[in-house]
Order: sequence, then C-alpha cells, then structure tokens
Amino acid sequence: MRRVAEALSHGAVSIVNAMATGRGAALGVRLWTRATVTLTNQPGLFNGRNFSDPEEGTELIETTARHVFRKFRADKRFGAFVETYSNIPVAVGLKSSSAASNAVALASINVLGKKLSDIHIVKIGVEASLKAGVTLTGAFDDACACYFGGLVVTDNTRRRILKRFNPKNRSHVLVYVPNRKKYTKEVDESALKEYKPLAKLAHREVLRGSYWNALTLNGLVYSKAFGYDTRPIKEALNNGAIAAGLTGKGPAVAAIVQTPYLKRVRSAWNSLHGRVIETSFNFQKARARVVLI
Repeated sequence: MRRVAEALSHGAVSIVNAMATGRGAALGVRLWTRATVTLTNQPGLFNGRNFSDPEEGTELIETTARHVFRKFRADKRFGAFVETYSNIPVAVGLKSSSAASNAVALASINVLGKKLSDIHIVKIGVEASLKAGVTLTGAFDDACACYFGGLVVTDNTRRRILKRFNPKNRSHVLVYVPNRKKYTKEVDESALKEYKPLAKLAHREVLRGSYWNALTLNGLVYSKAFGYDTRPIKEALNNGAIAAGLTGKGPAVAAIVQTPYLKRVRSAWNSLHGRVIETSFNFQKARARVVLI
C-alpha cells in the first residue's frame, strides 16, 4: 500500500507587480493546479511530471518537494514522485509557478503526515521558486493570492501580508492570452528602475482600497517597461471593463468586467491574435487530501 497526497491551489492575476519595488498585490482567480505526491522508498530521489505541459521543465516541482522532505529530515528515508496537472497557461503571467509550488508543498507535507501553518507552506513554495529561478522577487504576493484566495497586498522583501480584501461585486475576470510566452529569465531588471515611482503609487492606491485603479495603472506601467502594446488594455477599457492591465511579466492582460459588458470586451479581444479565458474571483484556500493505494 502506497501513501499518496493530492493538493489543489488556484491561480491569480496581478494587481501590482512587485518586480520594481519589492511590494506587490495579486487577486486569486478560479484557474487551478492540482499536484499529486506519491511517497517512494528511494531516499532523496524526486522525479516530476507535468501532465498539462510536458514540454516544460520539472525543476520547480521537484525542488519544492525536496524542500519539504528536507525540512522534516524525511529525505534520508523517502523520495517522491511528483505530478501536476493544470488549466493555467504557463509563462504568461497567470501565476502558474506559484500555484504549482503551493500545491506541491501542501501535498508533500500531507503525504508525510506532517503539519505546518499556511503561511509557512507558502514560504516553502517561495523559497523553492527562487531556487528554481522562476521568480525574481520570490513572488510572495502571487503565492499568497493563489494559496489564500481574495486580494492580497504584500511586502515581498519581508514576506509580510500587509492587507487583504475580498472584492464584493460579482464581476468576471477576462484574460487575453497572446500566442507567445515570456519567462522570468528574459526580464531585464535594470529596465524597471525608472518605473519605480509609478509602481510605488500603484501600491499606495491598492493599500487605500483603490485596487481597480491600481490594476490599470500597474498594467500600463509594466506594459511600457516590458515593451508591450497597450492596445488590449485600451480595448477592454473602451468596451466597458472596470479595470484592465498586464498581469505579472505578461504577456497576458486581465480585465475586470461586469456581466453586461462581457460580450463587448470579448469581441474586442477576439480581433487580436490569441485566446480569451473567462474566469472569476477565487476566495477558497488551497486544500489537500491523503489517499492510500
């Protein structure tokens, strides 16, 4: 009989990107990543498989599981087979790495029969993400939004949650995903310095509760910083979106849209090269279960 644990973490979109200032904010959405961790009798051996994106590397999920096992000194007795499956597009700014590291960390802890606080589980995923090179700042804001749900405002440098919001309206989240990817290693950090004042302004806006204004300001600022066309943002706003902006390092753009304007925004984006994903706010925390097979 083998011990297996499954865990699920949702995705998120950026409200304020932390790359320029070390402070950020993100909003959980109902995209998801599911991780399965199977305990093996091969000490220190961690093998991963990404079922939804087989061409992507498995270093992050293997590193995350290894971090957990080492923390509990279980890597001297056990190894693990780590599998993930997700509906979050990879390398477009929708927090696929944060969702994966959260899910794998949570499943790994459960497969060992151990307990950790939620915030410590998130921090394990952040450390693994840094080691695997899939983030510049540790993406603590993204990881918290993916794990806890809702809108989370953070200081990534100190790994502190500064404020949390649960947006009350019943708006939808539309995401325009162009036909290309952008990886963290492609980001030129030095190019972000001149945008630091505007990024700080966006963060102040979200702290005072003006999170939709912050989303749009942040999206325009980072689109300029990364050299993206702002047409998708402008098209969404011109067709009734409450807010729209680049999410993460892009190239995806997220828009907050009320029901009467969904068709208009979708139609505007359908004229662009790429696809449109419709989702909604997520307020559910990451969860896990253990099975024996």
